[in-house]
Amino acid sequence: MRVSVFGLGYVGCVSAACLASMGHDVVGVDVNQVKVDLVNDGKAPVVEERIGELIADVVRSGALRATGDVREAIMDSEISLVCVGTPSEPNGSLCTTYLERVTEEIGAALTEGAKRGSRHTVVFRSTMLPGTCLNLLVPVLEKYVGGTAGVDVGVAVNPEFLREGTSVRDFFDPPKTVIGELDRASGDAVAALYEGLPGEVFRVPVPTAEAIKYADNAFHGLKIGFANELGAVCQALGVDSHQVMDVFLADRKLNISPAYLRPGFAFGGSCLPKDLRSLVHAAQRADVSVPILSHVLPSNSDHLQRAVELVERTGKRRAGLFGLSFKPGTDDLRESPLVELAERLFGKGYDLKIYDANVSLSRLLGANREYIENRLPHLAQLLADSVEEVLDHAEVCLVGTKDPAVLSALPHGDAPVIIDLVHLPDADARRAEQGYVGLAW
Repeated sequence: MRVSVFGLGYVGCVSAACLASMGHDVVGVDVNQVKVDLVNDGKAPVVEERIGELIADVVRSGALRATGDVREAIMDSEISLVCVGTPSEPNGSLCTTYLERVTEEIGAALTEGAKRGSRHTVVFRSTMLPGTCLNLLVPVLEKYVGGTAGVDVGVAVNPEFLREGTSVRDFFDPPKTVIGELDRASGDAVAALYEGLPGEVFRVPVPTAEAIKYADNAFHGLKIGFANELGAVCQALGVDSHQVMDVFLADRKLNISPAYLRPGFAFGGSCLPKDLRSLVHAAQRADVSVPILSHVLPSNSDHLQRAVELVERTGKRRAGLFGLSFKPGTDDLRESPLVELAERLFGKGYDLKIYDANVSLSRLLGANREYIENRLPHLAQLLADSVEEVLDHAEVCLVGTKDPAVLSALPHGDAPVIIDLVHLPDADARRAEQGYVGLAW
């Protein structure tokens, strides 16, 4: 393919060189003439493993060249990768100045390019917040092109997952390829660029592609911060933190896995809350600051409060709650977030009924009976004997279980309102219904 790459920094330079080495005809574009000259001389404008020799090879073969002329690059290409920077503003917001400027320049150049009768595809590779492409950049393109994105001009978002220092290696062996496509043809054009590379390809809506990059980077930062805080606590307690993490990382069933990484309801139970409290307390006694660890429980409480606020927004007073135990398939109520949710709703005066197949006063023994009597003394009168009893009562239902009996009985439509706390199996279909609300999706 004939490709133009806008921005010859780390991402743009590596993308241009690697695509050229795959057989594409690539022209790099940058406002910095020094970078343009370096590339045309077969030299890399960035310091990066393997990039110097790679650029020398593809420039020598004629597969890569650089220019400062946007119109020339557009006329000589069928697909453009936008790889300009999106730095932080002083207040922490995302700076989109360079994105907007390049989009305007591409749009202006396309007004003439469109006369050739071929559709150009603009692919945004820069990191940008969800909504930036569709709400900010697409209107700019459409204004200049005088047509419709996805029809007259292709648009896609293709986030990069290149680590500085190993970016060339990461390009040829990516963890995944994400294509946010405005239309099928735009996605096809991007997919063709990377044909032959390993790794799974995900073709998703444009905002999803924008968000994935932030999910990755936020989690990477969280992992580093978590490891460093745990290391500091271990050091203060006289424990070898690297031994701890070696064992931690060896567990790929729970720790390094999809486990616990799906948006859902708040966590609870007999282990996680108490162990987090103990660890944070031990850190405080040792004068070790652990801002990440110390904010996990407050974050969990805030997530639970979101469910309460969703009920409040409905304006309805008769509520039903499906699920009460800390974990499905058990009757364990210790620090159950659903019990806490019931408490908050009951305390706010909601007329509440609860159904949980595994929780009934006749079966509760020992700690669970005592827990209910101490934490939710009116639970006996709130518990319903059947799913139907709750549905007949409630104007708004909170679903905190995937009990098949509950799932099969849940109605469709706008009455009662369904507040989904667990991402129901048919959540995607229910999103189109007026009476459905997802907790975090």
